Amino acid sequence: MSTLTETQSFALRLRQSLEDSGVSTSPTVVANEFNLRYWGRSITSHTARNWLLGKAIPTQDKLRVLAEWLQVSPDALRFGQPHASLQVSEHSMSEQGLNMVDKEQMIRYLALPMADKKTVRDVTTALTLARPVKT
Repeated sequence: MSTLTETQSFALRLRQSLEDSGVSTSPTVVANEFNLRYWGRSITSHTARNWLLGKAIPTQDKLRVLAEWLQVSPDALRFGQPHASLQVSEHSMSEQGLNMVDKEQMIRYLALPMADKKTVRDVTTALTLARPVKT
């Protein structure tokens, strides 16, 4: 019986998040895209390869950049808790001024697979960008 190491489990989650986001799992692509978003020292393709093969786990600051880029929670990416930072309570939704229809939509959204969530985010972004700017 074979069990995955912590780094191998991370690599599986990273590759799945990349695929769900429509990003190639090529180390070169990952390194280039990551470096566009990271404010610190760039990573090499070799570093990205080690992440993807389960030989290394990024530091916390890099993990946060990866998670933001791939639109997943850092906890989910690092530890495999699918909705760790996306837990929505009735109390938090009412504090944000969401009505019952909004609350139901949020619950439906959270139940979607990652690829479908990405589609919803893309449509929402497109609608927001297409909206005329109020002056």
